[in-house]
Amino acid sequence: MKGTTAIWHDVECGSYDADLPLWEELADKHGDPILELGCGTGRVALHLARRGYRVIGLERDDELLLELTERAGDLPVETIRSDALELELDRQVPLVIAPMQFLHLMESEEARFRCLRRIRDALLPGGVFAATLLGSLPAVPPDALPPIPDVREVDGWIYASQPVAPRGWIGNQMLLKRVRQTVAPDGKLDEEEDYVTLLFVGGPELEAEAEGLGFRPIGRGFIPETDAHVGSAIVVLERSA
Repeated sequence: MKGTTAIWHDVECGSYDADLPLWEELADKHGDPILELGCGTGRVALHLARRGYRVIGLERDDELLLELTERAGDLPVETIRSDALELELDRQVPLVIAPMQFLHLMESEEARFRCLRRIRDALLPGGVFAATLLGSLPAVPPDALPPIPDVREVDGWIYASQPVAPRGWIGNQMLLKRVRQTVAPDGKLDEEEDYVTLLFVGGPELEAEAEGLGFRPIGRGFIPETDAHVGSAIVVLERSA
């Protein structure tokens, strides 16, 4: 049986596809190889590789990278084990993408600045960096029912992850909580809680930061919300020559 890190990643992220047309559009326009930050088990990387694009997947978790490598097979996917704050490519690329909440996972503004510098250095002059950002979440009544859990069966085990709706941003941070339940083939139930802290950055704020680091804003967009996911803002930045 595969490790649980990859399983939970698939349970909680694997079904999301609302952003895939965006990455295809950017790939069509700017070319490859494409560097994906925080590639996980390959939700985006494999989608692009199946369409013929060369993808470099950056991930700091060994288990997730191993899973991606196995799934990729002969597809044009290269993997690099590294934290984005330590990113060093042996070449420059025309496109870097940061799907979902990647930039919000930076622990501080200083870390985000450092990440942006690494991204700039990885881009060709005129190359493009595109990131998705969360906005403010709608208020949720205290008595509201929790969202439907994400569920997946693997080798007879049932994995269910139920998000507990956040109450929006507190200052510049949001704490996301999920209740994870595992049901073994013999019916034994285990439960644990998982927490992720997100650091807010808005589109105008990110653009201003990036302009001071050698980028210029060239576009904005929006990915609409789905039944299970909030909408995301898109910021597109070009590395200055």
